[in-house]
Amino acid sequence: MWSLTLRSGAFAPYLSATSGTVASQLKPLVPGLVSKADAVCLDLKRPWLCRESMLGKAPRSGAAATAGLNVSSSVRYAHSDVSIPDFSDYRRQDVQDSGKSSKNSCDARKGFSYLITGTTAVMGAYVAKNVVTQFVTSMSASADVLALSKVEVKLGDIPEGKNMTFKWRGKPLFIRHRSSKEIASEQAVRLSELRDPQLDSDRVKNPQWMILIGVCTHLGCVPIANAGEYGGYYCPCHGSHYDASGRIRKGPAPLNLEVPPYEFINEDLIIVG
Repeated sequence: MWSLTLRSGAFAPYLSATSGTVASQLKPLVPGLVSKADAVCLDLKRPWLCRESMLGKAPRSGAAATAGLNVSSSVRYAHSDVSIPDFSDYRRQDVQDSGKSSKNSCDARKGFSYLITGTTAVMGAYVAKNVVTQFVTSMSASADVLALSKVEVKLGDIPEGKNMTFKWRGKPLFIRHRSSKEIASEQAVRLSELRDPQLDSDRVKNPQWMILIGVCTHLGCVPIANAGEYGGYYCPCHGSHYDASGRIRKGPAPLNLEVPPYEFINEDLIIVG
C-alpha cells in the first residue's frame, strides 16, 4: 500500500492517490483509476453505470492517476483478463454459431422440447396412477374379510315357526320361518300402535321369511328369539319386546331391529350382504 500527497500554492488543497493489492487466484491484476467524480459507478443498484465507467477508465496495463483541485483519486483494479465461459457443450448443434440466425431451426427445436415435455408428463402421470392404485388397493379389505361380507343360507334347513341364528360381519343374523298365523297377525298391526311405524310388508321380501340383525337398538344386546310378550324377540338386558316382524312394541329400545340387505337366489337359498 502506498500513498502520495501533494500541496499547491495558496489554495493548499490536498491531492492524494492510493493503491492497494488484493490477492487473487486469477492472472495479474490490471489497475484502473476511478475518480471521486465517478463514484456513482460504485452504486450496486445501477451496475450498468459501473460497467460503462469502469470500461472507460480501466487501462490495459500499468497504473495511472489524475489530480485536480480538491479532488482525490484512488486506484481500482479490474479483472479485465477474465475470459467468457464457453457454453458450447450445452448448446444444440443448430445454435452453436453465435453469428448465425437461429430462426431457421426455431420450429424444430420447439417441437423437440414439446415432445420431451409431453413424454415426461405422460410417464409421470402413469407412474402417479400406479402409485395411487397400489396405495388404494393396500387400504382395501383383504380376501378373508370380503369372504365374510356375504353369507349364503339354505332356507330348507329352518322349520316353520322357528328362528335360526347365523354370524354375518361379526353380528348375529336372525332368520325366522314364519307361519301363516304369524304372518296374518303381523300384517294386522296398525301403525298407530308402533313406536317406530313400519308395515310388515315393507320389512320383508317374502312374508314367510323374516331376516333381521340380532342387535337390540337400545344398547346393543342380543335379543332372545321366540320370547317376549309379542312372541317375537325379547332383550333381557333392559326389557325390550319385539314382535315377529322385529318391530319394537315395548321397552326402552327406540327403533325396530335392522333388516340387512339380502336377495333370494331361489326359493331355498338366499345371500345376505
